[in-house]
Amino acid sequence: MAAGGSRPRGRRAAGGWAPCAALALGWALGWALGAAPPHRCRPDAALLPAPLRRLAGAALLRAAVPRLGGGWSPCQLYRYRHRPAGAGPGPGPGPGPGSARPNGTGPCTRGWHYALPAAGLRSNLVTQWDLVCASRWKVPLEQTTHLLGWTLGSVAAGLACDRFGRRPAFVVSLVLAVPLGLGVALAVDFVMVLVARLLFGAALAGAFLSLYVARLELCDPPHRLGVTMVAGFFWIAGELLLPGLAVLCRDWRVLQGAVTVILALLAACWWCPALLLESPRWLLATRQLERARKTLQALAESSGPSSDDGSCQQESLLAELESLSEGSPQPRYHAVCEIFSTRVIWKNGVILGFAAFIGSGICHCFTRNLAPHLPRFFSSYFVLVGTEAAACLFVYLTAERFGRRAVLLLCTILTGISSLLLLALTQYLLDLIVLTLSVVGMTASHAVTMLSIFFASEVLPTVVRGAGLGLIVGASFVGKAAAPITAIPNSRGFFLHHVVFASFAILAVLSIMLLPESQGRGLPQSLQDGESQRRPPLFRRPPREDHLPLLAPHGIPHDYSRLAASTRSVLGSPAAPRET
Repeated sequence: MAAGGSRPRGRRAAGGWAPCAALALGWALGWALGAAPPHRCRPDAALLPAPLRRLAGAALLRAAVPRLGGGWSPCQLYRYRHRPAGAGPGPGPGPGPGSARPNGTGPCTRGWHYALPAAGLRSNLVTQWDLVCASRWKVPLEQTTHLLGWTLGSVAAGLACDRFGRRPAFVVSLVLAVPLGLGVALAVDFVMVLVARLLFGAALAGAFLSLYVARLELCDPPHRLGVTMVAGFFWIAGELLLPGLAVLCRDWRVLQGAVTVILALLAACWWCPALLLESPRWLLATRQLERARKTLQALAESSGPSSDDGSCQQESLLAELESLSEGSPQPRYHAVCEIFSTRVIWKNGVILGFAAFIGSGICHCFTRNLAPHLPRFFSSYFVLVGTEAAACLFVYLTAERFGRRAVLLLCTILTGISSLLLLALTQYLLDLIVLTLSVVGMTASHAVTMLSIFFASEVLPTVVRGAGLGLIVGASFVGKAAAPITAIPNSRGFFLHHVVFASFAILAVLSIMLLPESQGRGLPQSLQDGESQRRPPLFRRPPREDHLPLLAPHGIPHDYSRLAASTRSVLGSPAAPRET
C-alpha cells in the first residue's frame, strides 16, 4: 500500500484489509440463515382413528408418519378412512394397534419437528417461517434476492466511486449497512426479510467494491497483487469466523445483530481519514488538483524525514500541483456509457466480465457433486472456504511470476476440463476421482473469478475504473445466482446449467487470448491510456514500467510526477473532453 513511515503505512494497510473480514461475515450470513435442518411432520391426532389417538412417543410416530429411506418422511402424514360408529374393525395389520391401516398420505397439518441445531443455530429463517416442503422454494428466492442486492450494489457503488470518490462511497455504504442489518434482525415476516436482505446485500457490495478500488489505487505495480490477495485472506478469515459466531449466538436474529454491531464499529472507526485516504490517482485523473495536492502532502508528511533528493522531488511536485490548481479548474468526470464508445476497453471488460460470470456460476456444478460426500453443513462449508483459500494462494504464487493472462487461461482450462469430465463420466468414475475433480474444479473456478476481477481492475482506466469494475463484479454475482435458481424444487435445470457453463468455459479459453498483460505495468489513467493497451505474446513477460511504490519512504515517486504532467497537458489542451 502507499508507503510512509512504518506506523502510518501499517495503519493504512489495516484500513484496506481489516474491513474485508467484517464484510465477509455479512456475505456468509446467508449460508447459516438458509440452512435447512432435517425435519419431519408433527403427528396430528385428529387424522388418526379413535383407537390410535391414545398412542404416544415412538408408537404415535409409527402410526402417523410414513417411513422414507430409513428415516421419517419430511413432508407427509398418514391418512386414515374414518369408519362410522359401530363399524367393525377393518382387516389386515396396520401401523397402530388393532387393525387400523392408512389408506394414503397427505401434507403436514401441525407443522414440523426440526433436528437442531442447524449450522450452529437453534433457529433460522427456515425454522422461523417453516420454509420446507411446499414452501421450500422461498429459500432459493431469498438467496437469489440477496445476490441481486449484491449485483445492484456493485453497479451503483461503481458509479458513485467515479462521481463522488472511493472513500465517500465506502463510508456511506458502511453507514447504510447498519440500519439495513438491523432491519433484517427485526423483520416480522418473510417479505420484510426479502426486502431488508436485498438492501443489506447492496450496502455490503458497495463497501466491498469501493474498498477494492481504493486499495488497488494506493499500490505500486509490484505489490498490487500481494496486497489484494492478503485482503482475500482477510475475507476468508471472516468466512471462517462465521460458524464460531453462529454457535455463540444460537439464534439467527442475535447472529444478524452481532454482525451489524461489527459493521457499526467498523463505520465508526473508518470515519477517520487516516485509515483510508481518498485515491490521489482518481483526484488527479478527474482534475481535482487542490484535493490531490492536500492528499499527497498528507501522505508525504506521514512518511517522515526523507533524503535531500526526495525532498526536492516532493517540493517540486507539490509546487507544480499548486500552480496547476490556481486557475480553479472544474473537475471532469466520465460516465460509464463512455466505455461503450471505446474498442479495447470495451473488449477487455466484456471478456473479463464473461470470465467472472463463468467462474462464479460453474462453481455450483462442482459443489453439487460434492454434496453426497459431505452431507453435513460444516463439512461442505469448510471445503468450500478451503478451496477458496487454495485458489487465493495459487493466484498469489503464480500470477506475479507468469502473468495474469497465462494464469487466468490455465485456471479456465482446468475449470472447463473438470466440468466436462464430470458432466460426461460421473456415473463411470470412482467416487475418489469424482471428489478430486470436484475439488480441483472448485479451486480453479474460484481462481478464475478472483483473477478476472483483479485483472479488470488493472486494465480499466482510473476515470471509469469504479463503474467498469462494478459491472464485472455484478456479472460474477449474477453467475452465483444460478445456484439457488437451480435449487428450486421440481426444477430440471441443473443438467442444462452444467452443459451451458461447461460450454461457456471453453469459449472463455479462446477469448482470454485476446487480453493484454497488466503485470508490472502502471495503471491506465485516461480512456486514451486504456485504448493503447495491446496484446503481447502469451509467454513473453512484458517489461516493468514502474518498480517504485506510490509513495516511497524517501519521497513521492515519479509515478505521480507523470500524473501531474499529464494533468498539465490535459488542462492546456484545446480539445479537452466535454464535461459530464
